[in-house]
Amino acid sequence: MKTILITGASSGIGRATAELFLAEGWQVGLLARRADLLQKMAEGQPNAVPLVADVTDPSAVERAFADFITQVGRLDVLFNNAGIFTPPATIDEMPLDDWYRSVNVNLNGMFLAARAAFAAMRRQSPQGGRIINNGSIAAHVPRPGSMPYAATKHAITGLTKCLSLDGRPFDIACGQIDIGNARTPLVEDMAEKLKAVDPGQPELETMAVEDAARSVLHMAELPLQANVQFMTVMATKMPYIGRG
Repeated sequence: MKTILITGASSGIGRATAELFLAEGWQVGLLARRADLLQKMAEGQPNAVPLVADVTDPSAVERAFADFITQVGRLDVLFNNAGIFTPPATIDEMPLDDWYRSVNVNLNGMFLAARAAFAAMRRQSPQGGRIINNGSIAAHVPRPGSMPYAATKHAITGLTKCLSLDGRPFDIACGQIDIGNARTPLVEDMAEKLKAVDPGQPELETMAVEDAARSVLHMAELPLQANVQFMTVMATKMPYIGRG
C-alpha cells in the first residue's frame, strides 16, 4: 500500500486530496494544527493517520514525519500543501505581520516539510519518493495587493527546482502543481476581500476542488522514472492567458 503525507490536510485542497487518496486505498498522513478536525476526518478511515503539528515549528514537523513513518513503514509521497492568503494591500499599507506570517507558513513551512520528507526518502529502503509542492497561478502572475502570497509562491518554484536537482542521486522526484481558483474556503474568502477593495471587478471564475485533487493523484501515481515537473490546472475562463 502506497503512502502519502499531506500538509494543510484539514481544509480546502488538502482535505479534498486526502479524501481522494483515502478512497483510492492509500495510507494517508493528515497533518494540520486542528486535532478535532483531523480526528473527524479520520473517523471510519483505518488508513488515515492524524498528525497534529504546526508546519512553522521545526521540531513538530520532524516528530510528525517520524510518527507517520513509524506507523506505516515508509513515505512514498509528500503533498506539500499548507498555505495562507493575507488580506490584500499595497506594500506601504501592508501590516508587517502579514508579510512575516506568509513567509513563515508559505515558505518556511513548505521548506521544513520538504526537508523532513527528503531526509526520510533518502534514508529509507528502497530509497526514493516524490515531493509535490502546491504552488499557485500566483507563482507566475500575481493579483493586485497580493505581494506576500505571490512572493512566497514564486519562491516555491525555486524550491521545486532545487529539490528536483538535488533529489536525482537519491531517486527523489519533485514536481509543482499550480492551481487556479479551486473552490475552497480560502479562495472564497480571498474573492470577498478582493471584491471589497475593487467592487467593480468581475466575479471570480472557479473550478471544483475535486479536479485539483485528481490532478495531484495523477502526479503521485506516476512511477519514479517519470515526473510531472510543473502542472497548471485552473478554472477554464480565468483571465490567465491573454492581453488587456
